[in-house]
Formats: sequence, C-alpha cells, structure tokens
Amino acid sequence: MFFVDTVEVPGLGNRSYLAGGRTAAVVIDPPRDIDRVIAAAAQRGVRISHVVETHVHNDYVSGGHELARITGAAYVVPAAAPVSYERLAVTDGDVLPVDAGIALRAVATPGHTPHHTAYVLEEGGEAVAVFTGGSLLIGTVGRPDLVEPRLTAALARAQHASAHRLAAELPDRTAVLPTHGFGSLCAAGAVPTDVSGAPTTIGEQAAVNEALVKDVDTFVADLLAGLDDIPAYYAHMGPLNSGGAAPVDLTPPAVADADEIAARLAAGEWVVDLRSRVAFAAGHVAGSYNIEAGEGPGGQLALLLAWLIPWGKPVTLLAESPEQLAKAQRELVRVGIDRPAAAATGTPEEWVRDGERPATLRRATFADVRELPEGSVLLDARRATERASAGYVEGSRHIPLHELRARIREIPLGVPVWVHCAGGLRASLAASLLASAGHEVVAIDDSFDNAPFVNTFVNTPAADRC
Repeated sequence: MFFVDTVEVPGLGNRSYLAGGRTAAVVIDPPRDIDRVIAAAAQRGVRISHVVETHVHNDYVSGGHELARITGAAYVVPAAAPVSYERLAVTDGDVLPVDAGIALRAVATPGHTPHHTAYVLEEGGEAVAVFTGGSLLIGTVGRPDLVEPRLTAALARAQHASAHRLAAELPDRTAVLPTHGFGSLCAAGAVPTDVSGAPTTIGEQAAVNEALVKDVDTFVADLLAGLDDIPAYYAHMGPLNSGGAAPVDLTPPAVADADEIAARLAAGEWVVDLRSRVAFAAGHVAGSYNIEAGEGPGGQLALLLAWLIPWGKPVTLLAESPEQLAKAQRELVRVGIDRPAAAATGTPEEWVRDGERPATLRRATFADVRELPEGSVLLDARRATERASAGYVEGSRHIPLHELRARIREIPLGVPVWVHCAGGLRASLAASLLASAGHEVVAIDDSFDNAPFVNTFVNTPAADRC
C-alpha cells in the first residue's frame, strides 16, 4: 500500500509531500526547514530515496538540495531547469522506482515555468495521485508571469494545455496534490485558503477548474487580466534555488539590549515587533515595525517581511517569548532571511532605554470612519486586485502596502492618517511604517466587510483601478 503525507507550509500557502511504500519514499517540493520532512520519514520508518522538484521555485527557498545531500537520496530536477548542481535530470515519461510496486512518472507540464514537471504516483502501474506543483491547482493554475514578461502569454497557453493533458491522461479518481494554491501568490486567481481540507481529484477539477472549463482564448484572457502583484523577494528565490541553498542555522540570534536596539534603529536597520497588533498598539519601541507573527494560514510574517524589506538589510526581531522568536526564525529561512542581526524577548518596557517610554498607536474600527475628522486621510493598503474585487470606501486613497515606503511622500504630514486593509494585520504594519516617518496614524483593526459606503468598480480596466 502506498501512503502520502502532507507537510504544511501555511504562511506561504504551500504544501510539500512525503509519499511512498513500506520501506522507501520520495519527497516532493520540500521546504527549507527539512527537519520536519526527516521527522515525517522517521515516523513512517522509511528511507528517502528521491527528493523531487516540480520546478525551480519562485516563492520560497527549497530545502531539496540539502535534504538530498544529508539523506543520500537522488535529487530529481527537470532536465531543462537552469541549475548549477548535479542532479538526476528527468524528462517527460521518465519513471522512478520508489518501492515494491510503487513508482513516480514524470509528466511535462510547462506553464508555471517553461520546465515545469508534474509527477504521477503509480501503484501496480495504476495512477493513484499526481503531484502537480504549480500546474493544475485547486480551481485554477499557477501563474505564468514569474519567469519572464515576454513569455507570460505563451506560458498561459501552455498552462491550459498542461491542465488538459493531465485531465485526459489520468483517471478521474486520481488525487490532485498541488504545491501551491492554499494562499500562495504563485496561484493565479482566487483559490481556497483552507489547508485542512481533503485533496481533490482529476474528475472534480474537470468540472470546476478554470483551465478545464474554459476554451483556451477565454482562459488566457481571464488569467492575464487577473494576475496579482509579484512580491519583490521572488526575484531572489529563483537564483537561490538554481544554485542550491545552503544549510539553515536556527540557533537563537545574539541578544540585543535597549541600547543596541536604539543604535540599530538609528543606523536605519529594521526592527520588527512580532507581537500581536493589539499588544503593539498598547506599547512598542518607537520606529519599530509591526508584523504580527500569527498562527496558521493567516500568518504572513515571511511573505510581508521578505516583500517589504530591502534585500539583505539587517533585521532585529522583538518577540514576546523565545518560542515566538524561534517560530519566526523558522518561517523566515523559508524565504531566504537566514539570520536575524539580533533579537530580544520580553516586553517593550525592557526594550527602551532608561528614561524613555514605549510609544503607542491608536486603533479604530470602520464604525469610527463614519465620523472621520475633517482633513483626515483614509488610506487603503490592500493590493489592487483586492480593491477591485471587494470595492473601496468613497474618498479613500489607495497605496498598496508594498508600495508605501516608496510613495510615503504622497501622504501629507500634519494630518491624521487612518489606514485600513482587509482585516487589520497589514493596517498595523502600514501604520507603523507611517508612524516611523512622523505621521499621526490611526490603524483600523476591523474586517473590510464592516466598511461603510463601499463602492465597486464597473467595467474598469485593472490598471486604472487606483
């Protein structure tokens, strides 16, 4: 009997898989922190025979190179992938024996990347599951615009063809097990964010997946029109994965006292407060940024910090406990932020110098927006696709969070700035960025479902929705 175990990476909206039989298994698209994968294999009592990549990833640093080195497994990478290390290069139709009666068959599925490859898990020669990586996702496909702008339209058409090939060649009962699509921005369009649900099948996707229910021209036009912003850190993931990422170091960083925290802020370094936005508002180190280290799929620490921070800039982490700090370190190595410059745990009273007091941040709800003081700015920090799909508050100014630092001079000083997002987490971060630049800020900690006077866009090109 075969098995498939899922290794969740919820903060990035991804999944990795351990699959095999009684004595051996393969790992598909492993995360950077490979200790969890090794532990899963040990619990199963199986040897990792192959470490498999569906593609060179754009949204996270793969642990595949290091996992293969440590376990002695064959490192399986599509032959056309631009990598600089030795690997077992696979092409369409190649079969990898895994265990008695269990094999993995490579299926070329270009679209998400030109070299993308899916892998069909076969038991006794029958397909039982397909690891689709960034090709066929739940309800949609992986976005085709992450490699090269000039290839986007052609890759979108390739995505359609790849999805149809999988649907035509595999039995309806075949489980579809994607890497992306559980909140990942590698997915194109809206996809489920619940990572706890049962996997879907080829037959189910044939009835609902955008790539399988639309003709190619309609699919491509809709896909290209709905593409979201590309996180800035994606530009660094491909080169890291093409070269093979180094081992990670998750030991605690150097401890920073109040004087060092102040010195790092004065030097222009980033000091990130990981506590809840409620705790941050009640008291924090002036000049620090709040990225709430939430649990589960709602946690966006790695995505937000890697997207916003200038690449390579030192970061100091402030956490309420060693456990929160350790969890944050683990999340950050997955996107290439390997070692914090320093860290501190405890309370803001311990992080400010003698004679200083923690700063505070005002919070509000959308009910308060109905009586916004005259002259105030209501700032919408959501992405353009969110504003276009969910609507906007009349009179609000739109600067997406990831553009705020570059466009902060567009916000006038000396007037209150009320900032909102979809739920409050990003509003706190945006507010902390504005406060550090000298603005009087109010963070709206509320669901956008409660927003008053919501307008919607009607037949407006996405590029004009600002």
